[in-house]
Amino acid sequence: MEQDSRCTAERELFETVSMMTTFATTSPSDEEQNQPEAEISCQARKENPEKDDSQDSSAFLSPNSSMTTKELQEYWKNEKRQCRQVKLLFEIPSARIVEHHLSKYVMYKIIILQTGSFDSSKSVIERRYSDFEKLHRNLLEEFSEEMEDVTFPKKTLTGNFTEEIINERKLAFKDYLRLLYSMKYIRRSKKFIDFLTRPELREAYGCLRGGQYTKALEIFLEVIGLQERLTRGNPVSVIPTLCAIVVCYKDLENPASAFEYGEKALSRLHMYTSHRYYMPLLETMITLAYELGKDFLSLQEKLEEWKRKKDPIRVFTLKELAVREYVQ
Repeated sequence: MEQDSRCTAERELFETVSMMTTFATTSPSDEEQNQPEAEISCQARKENPEKDDSQDSSAFLSPNSSMTTKELQEYWKNEKRQCRQVKLLFEIPSARIVEHHLSKYVMYKIIILQTGSFDSSKSVIERRYSDFEKLHRNLLEEFSEEMEDVTFPKKTLTGNFTEEIINERKLAFKDYLRLLYSMKYIRRSKKFIDFLTRPELREAYGCLRGGQYTKALEIFLEVIGLQERLTRGNPVSVIPTLCAIVVCYKDLENPASAFEYGEKALSRLHMYTSHRYYMPLLETMITLAYELGKDFLSLQEKLEEWKRKKDPIRVFTLKELAVREYVQ
């Protein structure tokens, strides 16, 4: 009996190693294997029918076929550690009643915290009941099965502004957000992420278009941290915000900070040179590098290489692209 058990264990180990080796021998090309760690999508995302830049982040690393069994085990252990999901907590500590002309509504203060982080990592936003209601309707359209057991606070004909109702909804909305975030397809969905970031981004881009660069920059810097935590497996999705920050810093005559955020954006576009922001960003970075006395020749070479591969078409400047975001 003991011998049979040992044989079974050895057979299972052999099959496991064989499967891992098979996966290794069918790994992507060397170019994909050398992909920067920041651009690895750690978990498979639900396919989104919408065509946008977020679809560019579908590359994965694979183990090398020459690895030993021990090295393979260590590889997968490290992969699991690197792909550990960033946990977010939602709190709604307060609410305020807003009276505007003929309308009256309650704004709920939402604090979004990253587990194990300091207060500096928190994001604070405000949403009203109708915003939550719109999110719920939108999610039901795409995730009807996942949302089957999700309850939403019903409207009341009277008493919406009483302390009792407001406190009940604070707790209900907190539980609602936590439940949505616990479902991976929903927390990765554009509709959920837009609910948490779109109003602030629209305001920021409005300020940018109006030449209010200081105010725009303040909002962008608040939003970018939350965006990065929400879209950890899709680093390309934050490119427009990073580039908007570059534009703001550049127009505020702070080339050093503009260059810093430009480098962050370029690092995310390393594998996505067809991205609409790539060439305008390179052109801006060349200008900034020259102004700061940094190496601009390597950036110039990348730009020339890009031009040789692409057909000569009119490309917007970085600022022109930024002011076109969120225009409807």
